[in-house]
Amino acid sequence: MMVRAADEAEVLGRIEKVRARGDKLKDDFVTLAHGAGGKASAQLVDQVFVAEYGNDTLNELTDAGVMNLTDLAQQAGCSLGAGEKLAFSTDSYVVNPIFFPGGSIGDLAVNGTINDLSVSGAVPFGISAAFVIEEGLEIEVLRRVVADMHHAADRAGVKIVTGDTKVVSKGAADRLFITTAGVGIVPPEVNLGASLVTDGDAIIISGPIADHGMAVMLARGDLAIAAPIETDSRAVNHLTQALLKAAPNTRWMRDATRGGLATVLNELARTSGKGVAVYEEKLVVHEMTRGACDILGIDPLYVANEGMFVSIVPESEAAAALAAIQALPGGESSAIVGKIVPQPASAVVMVTGFGGTRMVDTLVGDPLPRIC
Repeated sequence: MMVRAADEAEVLGRIEKVRARGDKLKDDFVTLAHGAGGKASAQLVDQVFVAEYGNDTLNELTDAGVMNLTDLAQQAGCSLGAGEKLAFSTDSYVVNPIFFPGGSIGDLAVNGTINDLSVSGAVPFGISAAFVIEEGLEIEVLRRVVADMHHAADRAGVKIVTGDTKVVSKGAADRLFITTAGVGIVPPEVNLGASLVTDGDAIIISGPIADHGMAVMLARGDLAIAAPIETDSRAVNHLTQALLKAAPNTRWMRDATRGGLATVLNELARTSGKGVAVYEEKLVVHEMTRGACDILGIDPLYVANEGMFVSIVPESEAAAALAAIQALPGGESSAIVGKIVPQPASAVVMVTGFGGTRMVDTLVGDPLPRIC
């Protein structure tokens, strides 16, 4: 049993609950019985999910995780009734392979939902996790994925408080699909939106681009390319909170997942009606990642990221914002890569190292399928 918790009393209490609910899980593979709602289902839930990331809310095993709103508001740094808002997000993860350099579908699912909340200006506090498991998946593989989810949630300071498990017949899924939903509180002073973007605002990226997409692509083994590229999958909530504190007039934030940085900036340009200018020489791309992209003929701008976000901040607050996130783990390589301009309206342009410009449009499809 993979149990990791800082509080020994909590661990012992969790084990006692597992023992009280039934016999030890002896299966090596997931079967349809594990999704039937009977004894096998209870064993799987208790001895894989509860045993790994159980907490005082999840351990109740009720139909919904119930948490104290006053405590959550205090965690977000505000008090109830002061104008705070609730943020709610959901996403599904079907990545193949489910393990790749630096991560797995498990930490990806947790980090992805935390990040969606974080770039909305929220302080995340609770996550749900629903699993669709193909019959025949190894129990040990499931344990590894769940452990990755536990560690990702712990690093972000967020609890997984409820969930669901379904088992489908062999061939009806691709080993494992995970859907996560999350909730958080947006403090009253935080106000983000594309309509707030103004000419001259600075564009900040929190780290290098394209690592996640290339790490997953190479992990599939379909290409004769070997490179030590790891996913950038991480929760960015600590970074976004630090940025918002240093730059209280931040206009807009997004995490650059599917479609990469280029797609996100094009969405901003269309929504705001502003021009977006990006300086090629300011972009941060790891050498190995750039090399792999060159070999495959893929522009790093369009490759997915899972631990990098984009923010638009007033020019007067850009230096403070950059310093705040560079001081934290995961933000060391953040950079100011461009600015908002009046023309060309509703478009993105790249300013090349030679001083020329080229349009950066949105692709019709994703160059790398199923990577998040």
